[in-house]
Order: sequence, then C-alpha cells, then structure tokens
Amino acid sequence: MAGFLSRLFGKSGGSGGEAARGEAVQYKGYLIYPAPQNEGGSWRTAGVIAKQDDDGEREHTFIRADVFASKDEADACATRKGKQIIDERGDDIFAAHDGPRHG
Repeated sequence: MAGFLSRLFGKSGGSGGEAARGEAVQYKGYLIYPAPQNEGGSWRTAGVIAKQDDDGEREHTFIRADVFASKDEADACATRKGKQIIDERGDDIFAAHDGPRHG
C-alpha cells in the first residue's frame, strides 16, 4: 500500500505512474488538489483534500475507480469528487487519520 501511495504522489521513482499534485481549488475552507494516476495511458481519478486548522494542516487522500483518457478530464473529476466528499462528510474525512492529540 505504501508503494502505491508513493507512486501516486511521486515520492519515489517509478514507471511513469506518478502524479504530482495539481493546482489547488479552494472550496468551503478546504483545498482540493487533483492528483490523477497514470495507468498505461489512462488517468485514474485521485486527489488530496487539505484543511488548515489550529492544530496544523490535515489531509485526506482519495482514489476513485473513474478512469479518463486525458489528465485534464481526471483533474476535473477529482475536483468534483473532492467537493462531493466535503459536502457529504465535512471534517469527518479526517477522523480515520487523526490519532490522539497530545497537548
């Protein structure tokens, strides 16, 4: 799993599947970064939702089954999906990633 996420976000060398984060889109106090993954000439929808709060920046990574012929289409879909996730779940998207906070 870590290797997959590394390939998705370009943290290690790979075979062309890496995707750098695209330009952030602001939405309801969150930032949505499209980060589609190249899969043999097609682009899988993926991205990161980030939010700055008093405890720092929190992030939620999402990957969807949607695949497109162009990166631009996958970017647009990632932005739409990010907005949908925010509308449906709000700050709950960070619950699985938040551990105990130490004061």
